[in-house]
Amino acid sequence: MTFRLGALLGFLFCAALLAVAAWFQFVEGLQPCPLCISQRVMVLLVGLVFLVAALHNRAPRLYGTLAGVLALGGAAISARHVWLQNLPEDEVPACGPGLGYVFKHFPLTETLRLLLSGTGECSEVLWTFLGLSIPAWTLLAFLGLAGWALWLGWRRQAC
Repeated sequence: MTFRLGALLGFLFCAALLAVAAWFQFVEGLQPCPLCISQRVMVLLVGLVFLVAALHNRAPRLYGTLAGVLALGGAAISARHVWLQNLPEDEVPACGPGLGYVFKHFPLTETLRLLLSGTGECSEVLWTFLGLSIPAWTLLAFLGLAGWALWLGWRRQAC
């Protein structure tokens, strides 16, 4: 498999993840919490790196490492989300104000902290498949993307 094809497959997988997220939001009516939005941003960034890598078709180690690091960052956000969902009910943080209000009235640093740390609404499990919630599936997807990106960028290229 060529680097370009591998990067294109990575991009298409990210696009599929974002399409599923849009389906959950706009068809199923599941409103994303701050951590869900952060995970979507990370999927978008990983997908953009894969797209640029496929178009540029050079520097596989650079693009593979960048996509891998971003995917691991997304995995960390997903892991925090899964952790929040598995907290005992009395340890769940309080729900914060809506994101629209936060973006309008809070400084950027506080808004970013909220987006990356989550609130009580992030602990709610709205959907499961095979016993795993959406953030758990997203965590697995990020780990797969990180592995794919690093393998793609650092494998021995055929002469």
